[in-house]
Amino acid sequence: MVRTSAPYLSIVLILVAVLITPALAHHSVSMYDMDHPTTLKGTVVRLEWTNPHGYIYLDIKDDSGQTVEWAVEINSPNFLKHNGWTSTIVKPGDVITVTGGAAKSGAKTMRCTTVVLSDGTVLRS
Repeated sequence: MVRTSAPYLSIVLILVAVLITPALAHHSVSMYDMDHPTTLKGTVVRLEWTNPHGYIYLDIKDDSGQTVEWAVEINSPNFLKHNGWTSTIVKPGDVITVTGGAAKSGAKTMRCTTVVLSDGTVLRS
């Protein structure tokens, strides 16, 4: 039988808590207004298929007719592949619709939850 001492167990638990906290904070969406989804339609400028999160950059026409670039954060490529994405499913020049939480700061960025392609295909992010 293996015995563990209480001090040893306490140290291990503290180390686990310290190591997990940054990982949980990294995946926070607190800077985005996920409670009030925003939907934008625009033209894809580029797709960054990168870890830990990818990005779709869109040219969006604002209310005054000016073109504004938005950075749309999507999940990791591994997660996206499980949801039917490929690295070429969204290409520069495609017109797509994205829905997600816009930045609370007013920055032209959002955390994406869904993408609708021009053919009506819905992709989860």
